[in-house]
Amino acid sequence: MGTTGRVPGRLLGSGRTADVYEIDAGWVLRRDREGYGDAAAEGAVMAHVRAHGYPVPAVRPPSGSRTDLVMERLDGPTMLQAFVTGALDAAEAGAVLAGLLRALHAVPARHGGPEACVLHLDLHPDNVILTPDGPRVIDWGNAEEGAPGLDWGTSAVILAQVAVSAEPIAAPAHATLTALLTDPLGLTDEGLAEALRRRAANPTMSAAEVGLLGAAGELVRSFMGGADG
Repeated sequence: MGTTGRVPGRLLGSGRTADVYEIDAGWVLRRDREGYGDAAAEGAVMAHVRAHGYPVPAVRPPSGSRTDLVMERLDGPTMLQAFVTGALDAAEAGAVLAGLLRALHAVPARHGGPEACVLHLDLHPDNVILTPDGPRVIDWGNAEEGAPGLDWGTSAVILAQVAVSAEPIAAPAHATLTALLTDPLGLTDEGLAEALRRRAANPTMSAAEVGLLGAAGELVRSFMGGADG
């Protein structure tokens, strides 16, 4: 595309590490500001899961840039925006997230053995866009292959951090977590422990967010029947 290093179009939104710009009709450019990601690798994962019917945006072939990923423009609010405005019930959001995790873990791994599956490792309400054709999952920069317990643990911990915080959406986050873990069989002790370790080491998290991890972990463990090993 030749867009690296210049502003390609109107800024549509910004996250912790990336900005999204309008480019051609029907397409957007997601540009990493911090240098954490690998756009070509992320696009390859998205193309793989999309080829197996998983709901992700289409992506264009890699441009050779580690920071720039061109993908299909999606119309609709994020799941977080929808339940903040009352357009989506928190329990329904949790059920949708659980369904998306199960569907993803049915996608065969690209490189791993028969026991491995594709993991998103950042699947939460702000990374699901509710389009007229159904939910679409974005932000695949953390994706890897492995055991599904880590993915369930990661999504649960992200929700639990909000649920134990003083944020205005703490109660809806708790309801979403409860719905996500209605059937907690996807959770494992090993997956939860690794999810907590990775969240603590995440450079984009604030000290206050890291400080919530102890209480968040205990909340998630309560859905596992209090098991600790």
